[in-house]
Amino acid sequence: MPIRYTLRQLEYFVAVGEAGSIAVASEKVNVSSPSISAAISQLEKEFGLPLFVRQHAQGLSLTQAGRAMLEQAHVVLREAEGLMDLAGNIVGVARGPLNVGCLSTFAQMILPSIRRKFEDSFPEVRVRQFELNQADIFSKIRRAEIDIALTYNLDIPADLRFVSLAELPPYALVCEDHRLAKLPFVSVDMLADHPMVLLDLPFSSEYFLSFFQKIGKKPYIAEKTKDMAVMRSLVANGYGFGLANIKPLNNLSPDGKPLRTIPLLGDERPMRLGLLMATDADNTISVKSFIDYCVELVKENALPGIEIKSK
Repeated sequence: MPIRYTLRQLEYFVAVGEAGSIAVASEKVNVSSPSISAAISQLEKEFGLPLFVRQHAQGLSLTQAGRAMLEQAHVVLREAEGLMDLAGNIVGVARGPLNVGCLSTFAQMILPSIRRKFEDSFPEVRVRQFELNQADIFSKIRRAEIDIALTYNLDIPADLRFVSLAELPPYALVCEDHRLAKLPFVSVDMLADHPMVLLDLPFSSEYFLSFFQKIGKKPYIAEKTKDMAVMRSLVANGYGFGLANIKPLNNLSPDGKPLRTIPLLGDERPMRLGLLMATDADNTISVKSFIDYCVELVKENALPGIEIKSK
């Protein structure tokens, strides 16, 4: 019996099944809602069973058959991606999909530019980006939902591989009129006497708080946020100091107020920026090409959006 449905239709089905809404899926895959509706209807006709229950107020819910088909559709799409990888490896050309994760604290500063330049250099590779916290990066790599991720060397599990790119020492961030703003450097002991705005993300918060634990002090955490941009704005508006490792090229908060960055005095452990992946991920030419591309950017001191000191 000939197959009368396409991989693209399966992609639309997966997008709707995960989103529970044709409108949301339409934004995710950048295709019109009528096109997605038509694809779903065609699949239901070909399979001879309903995939969704239409609920006007609550959107779409998968039927029992739809849930089983969704699981199998994931398998089919992964196998199709594997065929593209295999073809690329055989002919020595990077091609096919590449799912790239990035730690959310610095994704806005470096990932879109890296992606744009990489896709221009490798036009047969289709990159999808995912902004994630560290715990989600680990999970999605293990489940093969992303191929590689730009992140820090924060508690890297033994079953994953980390390729170090650059060393990023920690620094303090304060508003323009903070009592410490004019100093050439500050110590953690000095910071402990001031309110803190904590970047409250998995593994990141533990890293920054360990500075104070080492000297037997507990910081006064005045504010917490999971967003680096919000942290910078809170600091610029006088709610406390912040700690970070990535230095944007300008010293302005998102709301336009000036910030001061001050090096930390002492031997606080720097972060390592690098690429995280499964141990055998670079067997595919698209992943290997992305690794080599990022390594070259660091050698040229050309990682976009940040000041960086190569390893």
